[in-house]
Amino acid sequence: MAVGWYYMASNWLRKGRRVGPISEADLLRQIEKGKISPETLLQSSKTKGKWVPMNTIGPAMKRWRQCHAEDE
Repeated sequence: MAVGWYYMASNWLRKGRRVGPISEADLLRQIEKGKISPETLLQSSKTKGKWVPMNTIGPAMKRWRQCHAEDE
């Protein structure tokens, strides 16, 4: 069964809005594009329904480091 991920996106009108569900593959693509950063809050069944910063999720941070090594 695929895990549905949600993330908090901010825009100029609102402080933040929940986006999702998206697949893990889509989540990784958003990380590659820089739309999701280490500070972005994520939620899924893997986080037991709690909002956690992306930098606490090992595979997500591994992808971030691969794609954004110059940003660290």
